[in-house]
Amino acid sequence: MPVDGVITLYKPTVYTSARYAYRLRPILGEKRVGHAGTLDPFADGVLVACVGKATKLVERLMALPKTYAATFRLGVTNATFDPEYPLEPVAGAADPGMDRIAAVLATMVGEIEQIPPVYSAVKIRGKPAYERARRAAGKDGPTEPLPIRPRPVRIDSIEIKNYRWPDVDIVIHCGRGTYIRAIARDLGVALGCGAVCTALTRSAVGPFKTEDAVDLRSAAPEQVRAALRSIDEVLPMLV
Repeated sequence: MPVDGVITLYKPTVYTSARYAYRLRPILGEKRVGHAGTLDPFADGVLVACVGKATKLVERLMALPKTYAATFRLGVTNATFDPEYPLEPVAGAADPGMDRIAAVLATMVGEIEQIPPVYSAVKIRGKPAYERARRAAGKDGPTEPLPIRPRPVRIDSIEIKNYRWPDVDIVIHCGRGTYIRAIARDLGVALGCGAVCTALTRSAVGPFKTEDAVDLRSAAPEQVRAALRSIDEVLPMLV
């Protein structure tokens, strides 16, 4: 019997979004599985998965607003602006103070132009930027800068929840295509001290929230099936 619907998953760290969503295939007996919005391997939280005919809803689901909780480490930098690479101390970095941090973050709220990170899935001449970046980092790879163009994104709000040098905890409400690592990068540049996103959790994608999420590492098959929402149930949530 065909299985069609949308399920809110909790993606743990380490997993890629696709690899984790594909764990639904043997549980639900359906090969057509997709997800609405990639989470980096170091990030955890809400991953909206679409099964069967519901894969046609992916684009509409990706347009939903998102909520993230992030920790930025100031005074350091690296190539990926996340924990994937070792954190490199920035010479002369000093505590800029919370007021200065808040002022810089305020300039990023609204409809802005954001340059995606070099290590991202953004396509450059048909290939993901991260593939070209990794080749460029190799001995025989290209050395020219990667031509990543800025893209319009919408950031609805950025709230500082806690600050104690060198870590700042923030909550971000934003639209599709926003790179939280790029916010860390740009904050570090503006402050002159560097910054890396060391922790990232997505707590909501529109009405799909953490409290409804299923952890495939521990949930029984019947729990997974029970959490699947039908297409008819989901459509009114996309208005």
